[in-house]
Amino acid sequence: MSHDGIGLRAVMRSVAFLTAGALAVPALAACSAEDQAGKPVAGQDIAPASRDRVADGGTLRWAVDALPETLNTFQADADAATSRIAGAVLPSMYRTDAMGRPARNADFLESAKIVEREPKQVVLYKLNQQAVWSNGREIGAADFTAQWRALSGKDTAYWTARNAGYDRIQKIERGANNLEVRVTFSRPYADWKSLFSPLYPKDVMGTPDTFNDGARRKLKVTAGPFALGKIDREDGDVTLTRNPRWWGRPTKLSELVLRAVPRDQRAAALNSEKVDLAEIDPEEAGRITRAAAPGSPPHQGPAAAVTPAKALRSWAVAHGSDEEAAHEEVLARKKQRKAVAKYAGRQAALRGFEVRKSLEPSFTQLALNGSDGPLADERVRRAVARALDREELARVVLKPLGLPAVPVGSHLALSGQLAYADNSGTLGGQDTAEARALLADAGWVPGGPVKEQRKPEKAAGSEVKKPEDEAGSGDDGTYIVGEDDKPRGVLSEADREQKKDAGSHAKKHGMDKRRNADDQAARRLDGRYLREHGKQGGAPGAYAPKGTAAPAGAAAGALAKDGKPLTLRFVLPSGPGSESLRAVGERIARMLDRVGIGTEISKVSDDSYFKDHIASGQYDLALYSWPASAFPATDARPIYAKPVPAADGSLNVEQNYTRVGTDQVDQLFDQAIAELDEGESRALVRKADARIWAAAGSIPLYQRPQLTAARVNLANAGAFGFQTPVYEDMGFLKKGAKPQAGPSKG
Repeated sequence: MSHDGIGLRAVMRSVAFLTAGALAVPALAACSAEDQAGKPVAGQDIAPASRDRVADGGTLRWAVDALPETLNTFQADADAATSRIAGAVLPSMYRTDAMGRPARNADFLESAKIVEREPKQVVLYKLNQQAVWSNGREIGAADFTAQWRALSGKDTAYWTARNAGYDRIQKIERGANNLEVRVTFSRPYADWKSLFSPLYPKDVMGTPDTFNDGARRKLKVTAGPFALGKIDREDGDVTLTRNPRWWGRPTKLSELVLRAVPRDQRAAALNSEKVDLAEIDPEEAGRITRAAAPGSPPHQGPAAAVTPAKALRSWAVAHGSDEEAAHEEVLARKKQRKAVAKYAGRQAALRGFEVRKSLEPSFTQLALNGSDGPLADERVRRAVARALDREELARVVLKPLGLPAVPVGSHLALSGQLAYADNSGTLGGQDTAEARALLADAGWVPGGPVKEQRKPEKAAGSEVKKPEDEAGSGDDGTYIVGEDDKPRGVLSEADREQKKDAGSHAKKHGMDKRRNADDQAARRLDGRYLREHGKQGGAPGAYAPKGTAAPAGAAAGALAKDGKPLTLRFVLPSGPGSESLRAVGERIARMLDRVGIGTEISKVSDDSYFKDHIASGQYDLALYSWPASAFPATDARPIYAKPVPAADGSLNVEQNYTRVGTDQVDQLFDQAIAELDEGESRALVRKADARIWAAAGSIPLYQRPQLTAARVNLANAGAFGFQTPVYEDMGFLKKGAKPQAGPSKG
């Protein structure tokens, strides 16, 4: 989960008794109809090429956020780099295809099917007879058995992070020969294809010691197209080399190097050609696109019209002599030429890259904390949902990137996946009148008496941004929509004095401008100046400095109940890379203001955002993302399960950070996971999704953009979308070869 970016994973009334208007929950036919699944909103973009067009050899350097703390994907601190390594060096029975659906991996599995349903479910796996571990031993039942015992949850000596599915296995046996594995389940399990991917050798899973510690920093035995080579933690590299015992299609690359490059250092790594493939942010994507544009000289930047020389000459003429002006202009021109040369060098380096873009198999949602406060009332939650224009929010993030701006219609699957169906109609679309009616029914009325409110206390461990944390923002960390009735355009006495002091300071310290001219020019040429000093952090309003007038009409529409205003705490991350979340948050705040819901926006540090706010419930509204799963009945249940009291009196929420759940949703998940008819199981998942929409604990908004910088001659790699990377096909095109023309971009 990420908080545009976070990784996977009060009793509510039944939706049958919802007040203020009945919700229409569509009846879903219990059949295997897949017409609702549709196609992915955006296809993958990997520059596909047949293997005969790809050169043999070469090293691909692929950026990851950090080196993994563990190589065991079943431990709590496993991350994306752990999964990437496991996908290249370990067996998997099933992989995800371009539609986000499980597909048999023929390199390891000849077939797998349910051979018995009564009295117990039995799945028979027939393994590829060539499949062997790097030590020469056949992959077989002993490895399946060791992994089941480690992950079943029965032996607490194993420090496992998850055991879903493995806890339903009763026994594992050798079949008619060593290539057959019979898995008998104690309870029916619809998502059995999720198991044994990846599969670790019994050398890792056999004992708690080897599971807990042995596989954290090394894997002695592997079985994949690549083998685990050197892990250099000082330089931040993990090197994967060709597996000499690999029986499948040989890897095109000689080496695959995973290089630790933090997100804020990706631009420098690309400029210095230290990586060949890296996920990037929209700003860097724009820079690469501009560099590749034909007929666009590298010196053309956003500061072409207003140069430091012109600015300094104007200042010198106003405050000094023509001689001084001429001298300052010469110095400024020299500095500008250096800045231009530096910028041109960066752009030239970027011409070897292109941006490949798709949509991630994950979606961003607005989470509504229903544990207490106004949002404990489902009518208020539904009013929030009806106030949102989800199409507009999707456009804010995706349209500037040239990606389809289509709102997500399901909590449990994405378009193209078998379980997908757009159930957003259960709750209804944007409707200001309906939102206001729901609020009125809940007792929130305009113009009611409002008692003076105490300033909210900072949550434990939180870090609300101070003015000095964002240069030039003048922001105290919060902005309450609808709580400032000062007329627009009227400066307070303090504002006038501040403006007067600022003018005096500029005159007195004019020389500072000359000393900083080169820095300012570089920032202009780099595209950052306009963002940092022109737009002041994005759309106007939601991050206005203290004392700024509220949007027109906000005060008149403010709602109150029992002497308290309807104001929700909206927590957003403040760090780099979260700009799109903040822009969406600003839009949401304005949409809510139109129906009379005030928002108090708090920008908190990235480290504090999830731990001290989302997980601990110290928020009313928040934005974060969940990955989509090919197995929603298993993986999504903890996210939407009804919280239950724990033995110590606390509330066990699992991963349901909205604290909103119903018995009916839980029952539908339980039925779906035990239904072996795939069509019936999908129908139950879709029904569960409709009920989740009705409860309005979270509102799916849009799929996250996936932007990847890739060398122009790199084939079969980039923005993968749903699909698991096919590591053996990645490589660099032969001289003169071009990628296939095809449906790569969907």
